[in-house]
Amino acid sequence: MQIFRGFHHPGIAKACALTIGNFDGVHRGHQAMLALLSNEARHRGVPSCVLTFEPHPRDYFAKVARRPELAPARIATLRDKLTELAACGVDQCVVLPFDARLSSQVPEAFIDQVLVRGLGAKYVLVGDDFRFGARRAGDYAMLDAAGQARGFDVARMNSYEVRNLRVSSSAVREALGRGDMDATAALLGRHYGISGHVVHGRKLGRDLGFPTLNLRFSHWKPAASGIFVVQVHGLDEAPLPGVANLGIRPSLDPRDANGGRVLLETHCLDWPARLGQQGGYGKIIQVDLLHKLHDELKYDSLDALQAGIARDCDAARAYFAATRRQTTRDRI
Repeated sequence: MQIFRGFHHPGIAKACALTIGNFDGVHRGHQAMLALLSNEARHRGVPSCVLTFEPHPRDYFAKVARRPELAPARIATLRDKLTELAACGVDQCVVLPFDARLSSQVPEAFIDQVLVRGLGAKYVLVGDDFRFGARRAGDYAMLDAAGQARGFDVARMNSYEVRNLRVSSSAVREALGRGDMDATAALLGRHYGISGHVVHGRKLGRDLGFPTLNLRFSHWKPAASGIFVVQVHGLDEAPLPGVANLGIRPSLDPRDANGGRVLLETHCLDWPARLGQQGGYGKIIQVDLLHKLHDELKYDSLDALQAGIARDCDAARAYFAATRRQTTRDRI
């Protein structure tokens, strides 16, 4: 998948079949929409294209209003969103910066400057609640009328449901917020995962006997937080079982090398000896969150923290053992 920041690039396609949205999480509703988009693109002989925004428009407006509580919890980092879009077979993704200029652009200008002149859209697919332009003044009817006048087709996709539940980014955020990883997986069609480069921390976990692989979550407000049973991909041929803390680490002090940042700290229960203590640094890994154990806790001492991590590791081992027993029963 080709990725462009903006559309003023020589390598961008001159025409495309387009869909527009934030695509936070790339859930099963998004996946169905992207499958339809790819099919329409093939019929027209043009590449499929996703137009998305960074930051999320609601992040931008929350910052302008100085009301951070209005910003939505973020399901996925931009890296993970782009990875999932590529996995869905999207040919091209254009990331537009959502700023004062774009937020004040009237719908007619957005159609002319972005969809027609910028991206050469021949087909535009949107969701049933799609709005666009300054003050969200543009709607499906306006877009459809513009398509008829400017020579591009417009289609609208209805809501996608799983078990009588409308699949949406809001539903995924709610499932993650309550720590229901099974419901999250049902909405996403896969385990919820976070990927990135392993970065250095204070090495406190290693000093306590629990070395960790640290990933930064680039948004300040993740949809999930707490202690999780996880699987780590990218270090060994098979996924490595582990336990992880996603959050701001309330038991640490300002000397933390990643202080103030949201971090996913993962301890592998069975670390491959061939990797050595430094074997994870710099590697790109993916950590799938399988089951939530509890919310983040603040420990009063390093001894209490060490004991708490040990309990979490025992709970994670018990989870994997129970899962193996259930798998064995299912096979009999």
